[in-house]
Amino acid sequence: MSTTTDPIALTQRLIACPSVTPADAGAMAVIEAALTGIGFTVHRFAAGEAPDGPVENLFATRGEGGTHLAFAGHSDVVPPGPGWTSDPFTATIRGDLLYGRGAVDMKGAVAAFIAAAARVPDHDGTISLIITGDEEGPATFGTVALMDWMAERGIRPDLILVGEPTSSARLGDMIKIGRRGSVNMWIEVPGTQGHVAYPHLAQNPIPPLVAALNELAALTLDEGTDWFQPSNLQITDLHVGNGATNVIPGGARARINIRFNDLHRGEALVARVREIVARHTPDATVTAKISGEAFLTPPGALSEMVSAAIHRITGLTPELSTSGGTSDARFLSKLCPVVEFGLTNATMHKLDEAVALADLEALTEIYVEIIRSACA
Repeated sequence: MSTTTDPIALTQRLIACPSVTPADAGAMAVIEAALTGIGFTVHRFAAGEAPDGPVENLFATRGEGGTHLAFAGHSDVVPPGPGWTSDPFTATIRGDLLYGRGAVDMKGAVAAFIAAAARVPDHDGTISLIITGDEEGPATFGTVALMDWMAERGIRPDLILVGEPTSSARLGDMIKIGRRGSVNMWIEVPGTQGHVAYPHLAQNPIPPLVAALNELAALTLDEGTDWFQPSNLQITDLHVGNGATNVIPGGARARINIRFNDLHRGEALVARVREIVARHTPDATVTAKISGEAFLTPPGALSEMVSAAIHRITGLTPELSTSGGTSDARFLSKLCPVVEFGLTNATMHKLDEAVALADLEALTEIYVEIIRSACA
């Protein structure tokens, strides 16, 4: 079996590239060589500048007209950290598992889709790959830049499959048909520094900040929907930095994160938080960054096609879920129906990240079924 059609060998070559966001470290060259060898036209470009860039991006296409199925993924990985049993960037097989950073998130899925495309050389319609090097980072110069590049050329897929590791206990037990939105907010409350014995000459910023945080923490944003769990607000940081026991601090700050379902929009949540904070401390500032809005691809033709492919190979009927964190599907959902399906996620971002060899082959065959169904 050639490297192109063998997902294990291709995964090993990708793992060997230490592509910690935003570094590419040769990963896109490996993908480009594999794709050009099976008839794809490959376009690559870099976007952005340090410290969040430059980011390498790739768009590849084969065929024309008909249904356009796009596979979206990323070649970047999170830092491995210390404590691995073997070199995280040397793909190592021990028993039935392949170890290495990115094995499941998500170099294994990228390799599986390329191998699947190699096994379906003749098809109707159009197949493309949308691959970024910025999914694990700020996501500023990756998929968004690719979408702009595609829009300038009038490229718009009909269906998008994102290869994130969505499976839970077994390959094929879950696909994602939506994701919650996410917004981070930084709250800064000014005060007036002074001696604790003379509080009338100072203004302590901590009590109003704590009062605001208590109200925010007690919020019930919603009760959830048919497809989404309830939205939730979490306080993720509280900082004063006062090293003295006899000084009222001159400022205090906190950070919150809200993961929200499709009953909300990010800006409306930011406005609500600002209103609550202002009632407790009018001089406070609230700075927000919306990482992505919630989206849902209602169950339909795409999820049915992916589910049927999974069932044919594994015998499982996957759960349709919107759980988990954000992914680049939050951007791609603006183009067309999107679902996410990939390897099991038990070891993603962990020490000794690993994928079962059998799962790589099974995922490839599932992707083969999806290509054949979409581009029959």
